[in-house]
Amino acid sequence: MYILECSDGSYYTGSTKDLKRRLEQHQSGEGANHTAKRLPVKLVYYEEYKRIDYAFDREKQVQGWSRAKKEALIFGHFNDLPELAIPYRFRTKE
Repeated sequence: MYILECSDGSYYTGSTKDLKRRLEQHQSGEGANHTAKRLPVKLVYYEEYKRIDYAFDREKQVQGWSRAKKEALIFGHFNDLPELAIPYRFRTKE
């Protein structure tokens, strides 16, 4: 499972069996439609799994996350993830 940062600052989350090959596809415009329109892209995060279906499940999970939660994952701010899982309107005000 991987996260790319596109030239417009958006994030793209995907999964693959061959990360190097997939990154080359994205950079050449042969990847997803989202990334093809926002080149160049940069790999900002990845996780490895023994089975592609586990990676695909994780991809779908992370795709549903807010930008802030994805950035917490990307930057290694793992302690922030539980708070960011709470819908914004329900978070406590500090």
